[in-house]
Amino acid sequence: MLPYLYFLWYDTIDIIKGGLTLQFEQYIDADLLSRFEFHNYGHALEILHDAFPKEWTELQDCLRRLKLSVADIRKAGGNESPIPKKFDDVLYPYGWREIRISGDLIVKKYPRQTAQRRGRFADEPYEVETIWGYIDGHNIDFLKNRVAFDLEWNSKDQTFDRDLLAMRTYFDCGLIDVGVIVTRSEELNDVFKALTDESGKPLMKKYGASTTWIGKLTYRLDSRRGGGCPVLAVGIRKGCIQDYG
Repeated sequence: MLPYLYFLWYDTIDIIKGGLTLQFEQYIDADLLSRFEFHNYGHALEILHDAFPKEWTELQDCLRRLKLSVADIRKAGGNESPIPKKFDDVLYPYGWREIRISGDLIVKKYPRQTAQRRGRFADEPYEVETIWGYIDGHNIDFLKNRVAFDLEWNSKDQTFDRDLLAMRTYFDCGLIDVGVIVTRSEELNDVFKALTDESGKPLMKKYGASTTWIGKLTYRLDSRRGGGCPVLAVGIRKGCIQDYG
């Protein structure tokens, strides 16, 4: 079995990987294929489509309604960027919410009923230990049902490690079945190289190689940093910028 399936969708075509023929249109609305690129790990796309059709429809609606302007991408990053709010405005009315979890680990030690090496274990533990704060501080931008969603427009690329650890933890705890992470595609660099920021400096300096973009994410997913959590990585392409080109 393939550890992941990879798709970069530009046209309505089939790609054969490992003997599997996949029809893109059965999973993703056709109008999104020219505006985003998709990288599918652990059959995340199939899980979204088949097990969470309502949530997947809402996420596709959010992508469809994403319209960026040159002014948007020129603004400072972080909390001053208008781009995260565009996702908030669509997903919050659908009931998606930012979530932080914490949890304690209870460890029960069961002895064998006899001193011999073989035999049944006792029904009651002889010692119970609680590890307080075993899980703490794992934030997810948006969570609904058992689907997690994160957006990384222009953070330090190490932020992906935090996101993947959070999704992996939620998955291992049985809280989610699939995750989606949206970030910039590599082709947006052509836009950044052609523009300057609000102070007249080259925009590419703000969107450097050490910030969050799809190549930094897929590198981590290829090396299995998401653990067993299925993840759909989505790259925002030039087609999302309404007033460029």
